[in-house]
Amino acid sequence: MKKIRIWKLLCCFLLMLAVAVTATAPAAGQSTPEKESNVPCVAAFAMRKKTTTVPQTLVLDADTNGTVLSPEELEGLTLYPGGMPFGVKFFTEGVTVVGFCDVEGKNGTVNPAANAGLHAKDIILKVNGETLSGASQLTELIENSGGNALQLHCKRGKTEFDVTLTPIYCPAEARYKTGIWVRDSGAGIGTVTFIIPDTGAFGGLGHGICDADSGELVMMKRGTVSDVTISSVVRGAAGAPGELKGYFNAGKVGALLGNSSCGVWGVFSEIPEVSCEAMPLGLRDEIEEGDAYILSTLDNNRIERYDIKISNINRDATGSKCFSVTVTDPDLLAVSGGIVQGMSGSPIIQNGKIVGAVTHVLINDPAVGYGIFIENMLVNMPVLVR
Repeated sequence: MKKIRIWKLLCCFLLMLAVAVTATAPAAGQSTPEKESNVPCVAAFAMRKKTTTVPQTLVLDADTNGTVLSPEELEGLTLYPGGMPFGVKFFTEGVTVVGFCDVEGKNGTVNPAANAGLHAKDIILKVNGETLSGASQLTELIENSGGNALQLHCKRGKTEFDVTLTPIYCPAEARYKTGIWVRDSGAGIGTVTFIIPDTGAFGGLGHGICDADSGELVMMKRGTVSDVTISSVVRGAAGAPGELKGYFNAGKVGALLGNSSCGVWGVFSEIPEVSCEAMPLGLRDEIEEGDAYILSTLDNNRIERYDIKISNINRDATGSKCFSVTVTDPDLLAVSGGIVQGMSGSPIIQNGKIVGAVTHVLINDPAVGYGIFIENMLVNMPVLVR
C-alpha cells in the first residue's frame, strides 16, 4: 500500500526567524505538516469585545510533566473558542548554530568553531559556566576573549556536551572571531485555539514550534504576543502547501509563556474579541465521526465558520494527530483548497463543544489533515487555569 506523504511544515506558524550575528539563517518551522485556511466566510460571527483586564503574570505549575488538570476538572471547564490570528516574537534558551564562516587570521584561513567540534543545529547554552542570554552576549565574550579559550556547554539533540572554543584574531576586522553563525530569536503568525475566561491564558497551534532543520522543539525563553492582520491567502494544491500571509500590528497584547509538542500557550493582557460565549469541552470519548466545523480568520480579518468532517478517531492518541479532518465547506475549498499554513490551531467545534484543533495537512490532498484532542493541549500547558 502506498504510503501517504506528510508535509513537514508548521501549519499555523509561518516562522521567519530573525538571525542574530548573521545576515541570513534557516527559518524555524514545524517538522509536522500543516496547512492553513484563508477563505471567504461561510458564516460570519458578530465579534464580542471582552474588556476584562487579566493578570500580567500567571503562576506556573510545579509539575514538570505539565499536567495541571484532572479529568474531572476538564469536564467542568468552559473556554472561549479562538480562531483569531496572533503574532509572536520570542527568544530561545541559548543560541543555535546555523552555519560556519572561515576566519582569515595571521597564519591563514581557519574555522575555530568547526575545529572545536561544533555542528550546525547545536545549541550553545553556557559559556565559561555562565548561562548565555543571547547572541549579542556570545559576540561580546568572543570579541573580549583576548584569544583565550572559551568553555562552551552545548546541546545536540537530547545530548549535552562541552567543547573548548579558542577565538582567533582577524586583522582585517581588528577583532577576535570564531567563524560561527548563530540565531537566538524568531517570529511568526499562528491561530489561537482557546482562551480561558478570567485569566486570559490561551493555547494555540495544536503542535509545537520546531526547528526546521533538526525537527526539535524550540527551547523558548520568553516571548511577546501581537495582533496580526491577514493580508492575503495563497491557495494550496497537491504537493504545494498554501498559506495565510499577514503582518504584525504595532504594540504588544500579551506574553508567550511556553512551547510543547501539543501547542504553545501564553496570556493576553486583555481578552481579545471573541465570536461567542464560553463553551464546554468535548473530551475524546465524546467526539463522534461526522459533521463539525472550525473557526478561522482569513484575509477579511473576521472569524468565520467552515464545515468539516471528523473521521478515524484514535482515542488513545497523546500527541497532535488524534483524528482525521476533511474540509467539506465549498467556499473554503474554492479559496484555500482546504487547510493551509496558518490554520493550525483553528478550534474544532462539534455538538456545541470545543473538541480540538486543526494541526496538520496531507501534502497530496490539502482538503485532508489531522486534529488534536482539546485535552491534549490543556494537559501540556503548565499554566494554572483553576
